[in-house]
Amino acid sequence: MDKPPFPPPLSDAEINALLDGQLGEAERAALDHRLAHDAAARARLDAWRAQREAIRGLHRALLDEPLPPALLDAAQRVGEARQRGERWWRWGGMAAGVLLAFGAGWLAHGQWRAPAETRLAARGPAAALPAFAHDAALAHAVYSPEKRHPVEVAAAEQEHLVQWLSRRTGRPLKVPDLQAQGYALVGGRLLPGEAGARAQFMFQNAGGQRVTLYLGAVDPASAATPAGRETAFRFAPDGPVPGFYWVDQGFGYALSGPLPREALMALAEAVYHQL
Repeated sequence: MDKPPFPPPLSDAEINALLDGQLGEAERAALDHRLAHDAAARARLDAWRAQREAIRGLHRALLDEPLPPALLDAAQRVGEARQRGERWWRWGGMAAGVLLAFGAGWLAHGQWRAPAETRLAARGPAAALPAFAHDAALAHAVYSPEKRHPVEVAAAEQEHLVQWLSRRTGRPLKVPDLQAQGYALVGGRLLPGEAGARAQFMFQNAGGQRVTLYLGAVDPASAATPAGRETAFRFAPDGPVPGFYWVDQGFGYALSGPLPREALMALAEAVYHQL
């Protein structure tokens, strides 16, 4: 009598799902059954669980501390900015439609003479992803002041960092090279988002100034088109820090930092062209 075949080995995505508790009872039972026959997967699961607990242990002492006043103020300003944006779009939609109809012919006539920033901005509507940009700015405000733990994985492990974040965000990622602009990679971290995991890469110049690149899948309802394919390139001045953001094929990108608009624009263009 033929022996029953062994179940297939678990993939990294399935091990992550077990680790993060993202499964229903039936799915978890099925993976637990396969895990019982997969010693390598059990070893990876134990190692990743230990790594997660070690990372949590680094910040356990901070859980009972009150939030810094500067962070509370930043969060309040983000909320107020979102409310202002919602009111603007609710009352200004009709006026925007009239202006769009009136100016379409003029824009088509003069588009070829527009400066570089205007040409990039014309690729998507003004309302592309304001919430995404605010999330990016808030993440920058939370992590960029950190001295000992600004990132989860340091630049010395860039290959591992990129593979890990690519797996969690569901798309092959690339770290832009900003050495020519005077910024070196510090490292990166994993963050939650409304449409899945998001990643943050942090860069720093010789003077200690930091900028962050925030990226990940976006809700198609918030993207530039229903399929999220069109690229929008926009400046977001509100929130804890300013930033430039855009969306391409369902993936959002935001570069944030406390820099003048022109300096931030030059960095954003360098990132945009590399990615």
